[in-house]
Amino acid sequence: MFQPKTERIKELAQKYPERILELERIFDKETNIYIDFANVIRWQDKLKWHIDLKRLKQFLDSFGNVKKIKFYNGKLEGDEKSLAILEEAEKCGYDVKTKSVKIMKLSIDVSSISPNSPEILKNFIRAPLLKKLKVEAIEFLNNQLKELNQQGILFVQDLKCNFDVEIGRDMLLDYEKNQVENFILWSGDSDFADPINQLLEDGKKVVLFATARKVASELNELQEKGLFIFDIQKIRNFICWKREILPD
Repeated sequence: MFQPKTERIKELAQKYPERILELERIFDKETNIYIDFANVIRWQDKLKWHIDLKRLKQFLDSFGNVKKIKFYNGKLEGDEKSLAILEEAEKCGYDVKTKSVKIMKLSIDVSSISPNSPEILKNFIRAPLLKKLKVEAIEFLNNQLKELNQQGILFVQDLKCNFDVEIGRDMLLDYEKNQVENFILWSGDSDFADPINQLLEDGKKVVLFATARKVASELNELQEKGLFIFDIQKIRNFICWKREILPD
């Protein structure tokens, strides 16, 4: 049952009734939603528009079968933007799950290796691709790193905070507790293939909310088993920042 939480949602629902009907079919039984917000941030960069957490929560809450909306995002200590996102999510009423972002220092110091050595590059380029590169390409990249070294840059920072394990665990725990029938995952990472496959085999509905061409091949293959992929661009005007709403 769809009951718009705001007048704005009501107006949009009247303008785009096919979107509401499609979502009512998706949320046809008790539903939990799992939002991997790090993925959402990458989608925003690609789409060049932003999701308003308050508008998103109000929109999802308009569907009576949606029971919980779980929100996963890392906490980068001292970073105002990171902390503001978590604060806003909690204020909006999401079930917020967080942990500290790990800051990793990766060496780019090439002073002790030969110009054609892939030793440093292997920390940044996956082995199958690295093996395909010509020696000239490796020498060029090492030379670029050498120039950075001459500027005094010997390390780069890499931020790591992955919630795949936590989200997959929560989905399976919610299933085991028999709390929900439908599992809505906002992510496109291949690491979710196993828990999604188990849920599908056990007769549960699993839907990915993602963007076109941003879903791992392992997940695309699960469409044959019943996985449905919903493109979030269909609901842009319901969930994006007000100034980024598309004109009529």
